[in-house]
Amino acid sequence: MRVCVTGVSLFLVSGLRDWNLLDLLAKAAIGRGATGMTKTDQGAAGRSMASRHRDISFAIMIDTQGRFLFQQRDDVPGIVAPGKIGFFGGHREGNETFLECVVREVEEETGLALPRENFLHVASYRGPDVEIEGGWLTSECYVVRDVPADRVHVTEGSLLIAEREDLASLALKFAPLAVIALEQFLGRSLKKLVTK
Repeated sequence: MRVCVTGVSLFLVSGLRDWNLLDLLAKAAIGRGATGMTKTDQGAAGRSMASRHRDISFAIMIDTQGRFLFQQRDDVPGIVAPGKIGFFGGHREGNETFLECVVREVEEETGLALPRENFLHVASYRGPDVEIEGGWLTSECYVVRDVPADRVHVTEGSLLIAEREDLASLALKFAPLAVIALEQFLGRSLKKLVTK
């Protein structure tokens, strides 16, 4: 396990192989003070913008054929990363653990009641939110394998199934957090998958 501290952010990754993948996270931290706001936010029309904190947990899901199962997010206002491709997961409720959260969210969003022991923790992030300007994020990423894709019934957005070789061509369509998690999981940037 390696630890990288960037300003006020903390990122823990099991088996981290490429430190360059943290660039996006470091850039998110630059220019933010203790309030989590950029100087532009702080000075905009004399307004004060409070930072937003999210505690989320999500799963990289891989089916029985080794394909990735993604959530194609609805393209509607009011949600994080509308129209982008992401993972199944969401916000913690009450006092639940991040593991309890991901198990519940996967069941709610896919209809699959997968055993908690099937979820392997792969990464943690605490720092500036890469998807919400001025926000703060605490997130845990898990991987779950051998998911029966034919039993997935998506309740939010739609199911997108991709082979590993398709990931690079989808890179611009992924939500920012999905890019970071995928690159950490794969141990290389999505751009490098093209040249593989």
